[in-house]
Amino acid sequence: MGAMSVRTQSSEEPAGAVHRAGFACFVGRPNAGKSTLTNALVGQKVAITANQPQTTRHTVRGIVHRPDAQLILVDTPGLHKPRTLLGERLNDVVRTTWAEVDVIGFCLPANEKLGPGDRFIAKELASIKKTPKIAIVTKTDLVDSKALAEQLIAVDQLGKELGFEWAEIVPVSAVADQQVGLLADLLVPLLPDGPALYPEGDLTDEPEQVMIAELIREAALEGVRDELPHSIAVVVEEMLPREDRPADKPLLDIHAFVYIERPSQKGIIIGPKGKRLKEVGIKSRKQIEALLGTPVFLDLHVKVAKDWQRDPRQLRKLGF
Repeated sequence: MGAMSVRTQSSEEPAGAVHRAGFACFVGRPNAGKSTLTNALVGQKVAITANQPQTTRHTVRGIVHRPDAQLILVDTPGLHKPRTLLGERLNDVVRTTWAEVDVIGFCLPANEKLGPGDRFIAKELASIKKTPKIAIVTKTDLVDSKALAEQLIAVDQLGKELGFEWAEIVPVSAVADQQVGLLADLLVPLLPDGPALYPEGDLTDEPEQVMIAELIREAALEGVRDELPHSIAVVVEEMLPREDRPADKPLLDIHAFVYIERPSQKGIIIGPKGKRLKEVGIKSRKQIEALLGTPVFLDLHVKVAKDWQRDPRQLRKLGF
């Protein structure tokens, strides 16, 4: 196996070690286990998990607080071959983010052979010279040790072919909680020295409105992804506590718009007799209540924003 180092246990920090704080982002194909890993590291659900690429359009940060360090996880949208202005803008966002973070974790599922998608991302990573890159082989609970060893060697080779060295190669299973702590131990030394950047209690600094919009968007896409892959944007117009409510029975009014590109898509979203939109409302309302810990009245409207994915002005208005 040559000089490849795969880490399977952590090294103890000496007493009185420096405190570090910095940013990491996980990259990888859709379904490579990025959100699950973020949730496992942070210890509670922050990133919105979905079995669909490009759902995390915004910088969701999970924050790992440790006595010796604070690790801030920045989530970048998936890098993909752009077909629209939105695609190009997302790719620019990705590259900028990669160049600005302190360490990049490239997630590769243990149970899938390396494919063109992985190579595409690895090539992009190779061009970002300064940032250290850790290869994280995820979903190790789904394979036996022989298959895992082969994947680790393949990942090592991938770096060599593209002319860069992985700072670490780490196998993990977020689901079985194996080596997740170790991964944090390996990410921390790659961060710069410095005090914590966020107060102890913070787990995500994403504004609630963005997370709420994301939950509604997820619910709206459920079951119609083939017809509307991502021509849906959600904007939370306002969130206001309902007046004249007793303190022990608060109610939060949330008014949100689901934007689609064409009038013909309206029927798909709303469904026969408005049944679908109602289901979307019920489903996302439950999740929003769980997120905020307060009862919510959700008012949803569908609006057409013509070809918003190609119009820079609309993109700005919708927060991209």
